[in-house]
Amino acid sequence: MRNTARWATTLGLTAAAVCAPLAGTALAAPGSAPSALYAPSALVLTVGHGESAATATPERAVTLTCAPKPSGSHPAAAQACAELSDVGGEFDALGARDDVMCTREYDPVVVTVDGVWQGQRVSYERTFSNECVKNAHSWSVFAF
Repeated sequence: MRNTARWATTLGLTAAAVCAPLAGTALAAPGSAPSALYAPSALVLTVGHGESAATATPERAVTLTCAPKPSGSHPAAAQACAELSDVGGEFDALGARDDVMCTREYDPVVVTVDGVWQGQRVSYERTFSNECVKNAHSWSVFAF
C-alpha cells in the first residue's frame, strides 16, 4: 500500500510538472511554429526516511521546472536549476560540500527524482546515511 501511494503521488506530480509547460503547444493551430526552442526540464523530487524508495514513505515532494525559466514548488528553484546545469543534470555529480561536518548517526534518508531533464527521461534514487549528509550533498537541489 505504501509503495502504491508513493508511485501514485510521484506519477501525478510528474504528469503535472511535465504536461503543464507543454499544454500551450497542444492549443496551437496545426502547422504553426513551435512556441519554444528548448528541451523541457520538469522534475518531481521526493524525500523520505528509510533504506530505499520502495520501503520509504515520501514525507515531502516538490516540483522543479528549469526550462524555459526556473519555477515550481521547489523553494529555491533558480539555485537548484543552476546547480543541475553546472553538473549537466548528473545527480551523482552533486558533490559534498567541504564546510559541513555531520555525525555518524544512521537514520537513512531517501531522495528520488522523476521526470524530464533537457528532453531526456530521468529516474534517480539515492539513500543518504542521515539528513545532514543529504543536505551536504547539494547546495539547493535536495534542500526542500
